[in-house]
Amino acid sequence: MKKHEHIVSGVQEGSIAWEMGIEPGDRLLSIDGHVIEDIFDYQFYVEDEEIVLLIEKPDGEQWELEIEKEADEQLGIEFDQGLMDEYRSCYNKCIFCFIDQMPAGMRDTLYFKDDDSRLSFLQGNYVTLTNMSDHDIERIIRYRLEPINISFQTTNPALRCKMLHNRFAGDALEKVDRLYQGGIEMNGQIVLCKGVNDGEELERSIRDLTAYLPLLKSVSVVPVGLTKFREGLYPLEAFTGEDAKEVLSVIHRWQDKLYEEYGTHFIHAGDEWYLLAGEEVPSENRYDGYLQLENGVGMLRLLFDEFAQAYEELAGDGRKAELSMATGKLAYPYISDMAEKIGEKFPNMKIHVYCIKNEFFGEQITVSGLITARDIIAQLKDKELGERLLLPCNMLKTDENIFLDDYTVKQVSDALQVPVDIVKSSGQDLIDAVLNQSAYQAV
Repeated sequence: MKKHEHIVSGVQEGSIAWEMGIEPGDRLLSIDGHVIEDIFDYQFYVEDEEIVLLIEKPDGEQWELEIEKEADEQLGIEFDQGLMDEYRSCYNKCIFCFIDQMPAGMRDTLYFKDDDSRLSFLQGNYVTLTNMSDHDIERIIRYRLEPINISFQTTNPALRCKMLHNRFAGDALEKVDRLYQGGIEMNGQIVLCKGVNDGEELERSIRDLTAYLPLLKSVSVVPVGLTKFREGLYPLEAFTGEDAKEVLSVIHRWQDKLYEEYGTHFIHAGDEWYLLAGEEVPSENRYDGYLQLENGVGMLRLLFDEFAQAYEELAGDGRKAELSMATGKLAYPYISDMAEKIGEKFPNMKIHVYCIKNEFFGEQITVSGLITARDIIAQLKDKELGERLLLPCNMLKTDENIFLDDYTVKQVSDALQVPVDIVKSSGQDLIDAVLNQSAYQAV
């Protein structure tokens, strides 16, 4: 397929495209004479009330179609690729890259390193800016593709080059200035590596990043994830409990200062820091509306508060049931507390809660989203599981009943000889699943 020629994969019946005779297999060559690079060009140009499409049929015949429509009315054309373009892979060699720490033999998609600014806008991915051209920056500003999520790591240009193993990584920070000048909202992330970008370097980074307030809405600080598959990689050490306390001290001090000055806490600690430090996660008001939930910031607090609200309205009864729940080390104390509270209102229910150690990647990995089916099976095979086993939805691939190691939910269920229920993410969902009230997916 020629560059920037997009093959139509489907046409919605009754749509404008359907009425104009556009069919699967046709090629979209241009809109109003503009070559369409990807989905953002397409969406921008089809918003007009009068447009001209240039379509090429499979036999090479070209149709110029003049279309009058309502503003923002869609054409009904579907394309094979959501972006209408290839995904851009990452060319950095970051010292903390999780994908480099994965064992061989897993499915191919797990090894793809994306660094695509378009996915930042569409899916919330964090990008390093090293893969972005001036043209990309101009389009982000022109099309108002915001917020853009940026993986900063450090504002020290030389250190950033070292951490990303890319000699242009320091210069890429200048693109933040252009986004700021263009009025684009951003969120940021710092993956903290012990002895590398912590301590004084973390202080410097936070100080520098406050210059982008208020357009830089939030910055999260998350600990580097270290698996046991690090042979030949940069020597990184795990943070200790004392290290975590120091990191939290820095973050909390800056939060207090910035809240007083700007009315926002701005810099946020990932939930893992609190587990490591043995401290309670902060109250809801410290998270500024949970701007970085997908980055593991405030997830536990939100879950606990949602549960507390749903629990208040819950009337207990004398039903009898026995079931089990399994999660990662990070969420385990919270899930255990919630199970215990449910037991207070439903005294005839027996709920077993199990903490799954991450033997596959190593015990430094504490989040439930990186637990494999093999670890679940191995650690629960001789346990009391009751009538059902509840597992959180983040253990599965999005929209599929497949774990990281390609086991299906049914395979886990068969191996453990117990029905497995996949629980959605909220506190209400957890209560509904425990009480068997069909707000979960039964397999």
